[in-house]
Amino acid sequence: MQMNFHRKLPIPQDVKKEYALTERMEQVKAERDKNIKAVFEGELDKFLLVIGPCSADHSEPVLEYISRLRKVEDQVSDKIIIIPRIYTNKPRTTGQGYKGMLHQPDPEEKPDMYKGIVAIRDLHLSALRDYDFSCADEMLYPENYRYLSDLLSYVAIGARSVENQQHRLTASGLEAPVGMKNPTGGDLGVMMNSIVAAQGSHTFLYRGWEVTSEGNPYAHAILRGYIDYAGRNVSNYHYEDLVRVKELYDKSNLVNPSVIVDTNHNNSGKQYLEQIRIAKDIVHSRNQNDDIKKLVKGLMIESYIEDGAQSVGEHVFGKSITDPCLGWEKTEQLIFDIADKL
Repeated sequence: MQMNFHRKLPIPQDVKKEYALTERMEQVKAERDKNIKAVFEGELDKFLLVIGPCSADHSEPVLEYISRLRKVEDQVSDKIIIIPRIYTNKPRTTGQGYKGMLHQPDPEEKPDMYKGIVAIRDLHLSALRDYDFSCADEMLYPENYRYLSDLLSYVAIGARSVENQQHRLTASGLEAPVGMKNPTGGDLGVMMNSIVAAQGSHTFLYRGWEVTSEGNPYAHAILRGYIDYAGRNVSNYHYEDLVRVKELYDKSNLVNPSVIVDTNHNNSGKQYLEQIRIAKDIVHSRNQNDDIKKLVKGLMIESYIEDGAQSVGEHVFGKSITDPCLGWEKTEQLIFDIADKL
């Protein structure tokens, strides 16, 4: 093989023992898991906000951001459950550029996967220990999920990964709710098929083991817009789009029909300020139609401390080094506005 094998990494079980949850942290996470799953089951009338930076770059600004989210959730907890995004893997279309904290715990240093594993686990532990937040992450590499499996309350499968069989089958063995994004080309049938796969039971190869999954009843759709044949952004968050997904769910045998709408990416054309208008539009659609209200369980919003984005090396505290994000003042106001309209 044309690879240089640098070192064998520790197995997830050993990393979990060294960087373990306390009994209190386990109790906090269990309660959050119960409530989040109850939202997807339709048993708890609360709205989910999966919100945070496009990618976690440094621990300090991410934790500062999460500390602010804690204060806001305490004010809106009667209506909203906040699930902070701590996205430690960054998919790259061409493979070039910053690939996330797992690869580079310091974005200006060379990749170090062992330090990355420790860094991402420590960051998720800090969010739970210090702010009572179990968080969301993207499952870019299915074999790495177990390094964080006891910490995550929400998992997303990205638009480039959702057609991959290993992602679908691994999702079927997760306990956490898993959002399956529509693919970059926008085919809703592909997205629905991925949910069917994730809700089913399968026997497959995982981390050197033959395993059988039980199926994930909390696998659901994420609408993130798409790119058409001419390379143009096309949104799929509008009222008519939501009705169409409801019709697709009605034709299926899927349980817990649910949609999370991603307000950025191709839905906004990566015009990050549009997330404010899009979020309010989706809440308005829910308020016009009881079926849509039952279907749309929440939003995914890219947000950080400072507006916009910067290049690696600019060192603006809390400003994204990947896709541009909403800054904190706009984020805080948007959360309050959403709560007022629910």
